[in-house]
Amino acid sequence: MANICANMKRCFSPPALRAYFAEFFSTFLFVFIAVGSTISARMLTPDETSDASSLMATAVAQAFGLFAAVFIAADVSGGHVNPAVTFAYAIGGHITVPSAIFYWASQMLGSTFACLAVPTTRIAVEMTGFGAGILEGVLTFMVVYTVHVAGDPRGGGFGGRKGPAATALGALVVGAVTGACVLAAGSLTGASMNPARSFGPAVVSGHYSNQAVYWAGPMVGAAVAALVHQALVFPTVPEPAPAPATNESARHGSVQTVVV
Repeated sequence: MANICANMKRCFSPPALRAYFAEFFSTFLFVFIAVGSTISARMLTPDETSDASSLMATAVAQAFGLFAAVFIAADVSGGHVNPAVTFAYAIGGHITVPSAIFYWASQMLGSTFACLAVPTTRIAVEMTGFGAGILEGVLTFMVVYTVHVAGDPRGGGFGGRKGPAATALGALVVGAVTGACVLAAGSLTGASMNPARSFGPAVVSGHYSNQAVYWAGPMVGAAVAALVHQALVFPTVPEPAPAPATNESARHGSVQTVVV
């Protein structure tokens, strides 16, 4: 009974809860990109059985998405992103059975919410402005959250990275998730994820319709990503106060040497 209570207490500790959220978000990211890229490929090539390019695009999107999903969760939960991986770790004794059950629940919830974010049952030819704004916000959330994880100096894995500018891996994962989002939703909203990217073409072409979508969605998504990262996954830990400097001259007296 004591062991059960101890295991359950560890399952609800702050590090464990952060690991569950990391699995939820990573699975959400991967499933969203996998399902979205499949839908985009089907919209562009309705007869996908006779065109291998749609399968290639879906495969590339899923590869990018899985790379990013594992990267952003590796330091927190191990980056399973798959109940089969969690099961294997549980069989090998690397994770307890109660923790594995919570991992599975987080992964299933992430997959379910991802499918709610994309039209999996019916493909709409034209999206509403509100729907496009929500989709742009979700895409920007994933990109900005990845930037936060890649640039966080507190991450201990992947060689102790110090920021996306200091390591090629950080830049690679940010580019990978951006490319995967474009493949997943490019045919739905254009997958801007960047107000500047939408504003420049609007100025040149003179068409400012739906500019609010490409500003409100990314701004909200970026703000939520920053709050989620700072408050849930990597909360700021107050630094210990520096030890008072010792004055050697006060302890041992002042010695002055005069050379003539």
